[in-house]
Amino acid sequence: MTYIIAEAGVNHNGSLKRAFELVKSAKSSGADCIKFQTFKAENIVTSSSPKADYQLKVTEKEESQLEMLKKLELDKDSFIQIKKICEKNSIDFLSTPYNFEDVDFLCSLNVNSLKIASGQITELPFIEYVAKKNLKTFISTGMAYLSDIMKVVEIFKKVGNKNLIILQCTTNYPSRIEDANINVIKTLKNIKGINVGYSDHVVENYACLAAVSIGVHTIEKHFTLDKDLPGPDHSSSLNPKEFKKLVEEIRKIEIALGSYHKAPSASEEKNIFGMKRSLLYKNGIKKDTILKISDFAFKRPFDGLSPNEVKYFIGKKLNRDVEKDTKVDYSDIYTK
Repeated sequence: MTYIIAEAGVNHNGSLKRAFELVKSAKSSGADCIKFQTFKAENIVTSSSPKADYQLKVTEKEESQLEMLKKLELDKDSFIQIKKICEKNSIDFLSTPYNFEDVDFLCSLNVNSLKIASGQITELPFIEYVAKKNLKTFISTGMAYLSDIMKVVEIFKKVGNKNLIILQCTTNYPSRIEDANINVIKTLKNIKGINVGYSDHVVENYACLAAVSIGVHTIEKHFTLDKDLPGPDHSSSLNPKEFKKLVEEIRKIEIALGSYHKAPSASEEKNIFGMKRSLLYKNGIKKDTILKISDFAFKRPFDGLSPNEVKYFIGKKLNRDVEKDTKVDYSDIYTK
């Protein structure tokens, strides 16, 4: 089954209570995992750093990126409590570290996986530090070239970490459906030794569902309690009702994909009798007639010989009179 991550990110708006609510709501919406972001704002952005374009559209234009991010921080004790709430609610806890100390802190919580954001995919010393933890690692690939991804893959191979999941991603919030580039997932799946997923920022679910249809390992989508809350990511996230619908759609597609074995399904077998055809005589025919292809008809139901058997009757002499629509039988022809 596709592993489904509800990307809460910073949609708690710095509130531990809201983080708890996100955990519980993600679980009830059907997510397998909920992901947060672990950072200290002053360690990842300078005081003069401008906001990204998408952030300017949905947050206060006067504040700096540092000021915005400081409002979205959670302290270490909060993450300890969030992980416990995740365990209580039987949903996997995941978080994105942004610095070496963030990695060490998350590992001290005995997490079984880490997530690297798109912005860090070209930071190879950081990538190697994470890879050496030998944990399952999800890496988003927004703003990356295939060559960047291959460098990451080589690092994981070098350190012996076989738990890498590469996520196709477009870094824009929201991103356009035409930028989803789902076909590149097929390219990524040709890379040996990794799993491939899709991290989605498109408003609708079409790209997610297309990704599931070609067999991705993971789907990640932003998740919020309320799309109208202030903050950089709420408006491009799914609310609980929308996320539940996404999960339901994914699970239905998984069922529809079926297997690689082609055979009549159990539900089809009862229709074989009424839909397939048997070999019949087209019209009434007299005994001792030499049979021709034009003497036969293929008609429903399928309760006699297969039409494929007609070749054994052509040119043979009929040993009895038959009426129209009589089922053909091997006993109808002379054997000598």
